[in-house]
Amino acid sequence: MPEPDPTRASSKVQVDYHAFELTDSDNRAPMGFDASNGLIFSRPGHSVICTGISGGPVNVSVESRMCSPTHVDSGAWDEVVDHSVETLTGALRVTCVMNDPPNLPHLTLQGPGTYRIRVHARGRDTAPDGVTFEPVEDYLLIAWPAEPRPDTVHKQTDVYGAELRAGPSVPAPVLPVDDTDDEHRRRIRERLRRRRTP
Repeated sequence: MPEPDPTRASSKVQVDYHAFELTDSDNRAPMGFDASNGLIFSRPGHSVICTGISGGPVNVSVESRMCSPTHVDSGAWDEVVDHSVETLTGALRVTCVMNDPPNLPHLTLQGPGTYRIRVHARGRDTAPDGVTFEPVEDYLLIAWPAEPRPDTVHKQTDVYGAELRAGPSVPAPVLPVDDTDDEHRRRIRERLRRRRTP
């Protein structure tokens, strides 16, 4: 029996702190930055997608599926990575760090559990570290239920992603946290101090 047509939608998404997110609840806790794939990192219920711009809108398309795509469409993209995510509530969706979430559907059609997210990105080298008023970056997120496994890199060609993978010379997303988290604030201050030191 063929898979039903995937659920698809697109929207502009506001970026802050070099990131937009995938969350499944309002309970967002701080997590350590992991730039090993240069594009996405996560913990259960919360994923961060790294953008080239530090602030402004980006174009985001989502596609929710019950099965994995049969082929990888990497031709029009600079970076394509498959990453495992876990949703605790089954309501994982695109959200913004500092703004209201866009009107996009949940990515997780099968409820709570583990999914693969194929993240496509292009345009991150257009205005790195800048603030834009019109989108210069595009993202496509394809999600399907799957057992957890290591990242699969299909394509890595942008300079911004290479710099994230290489180390701390590029600002990494530093998301706001509750003021009571002193250890996290200390790590942020230390990271900012290291960036200012030649």
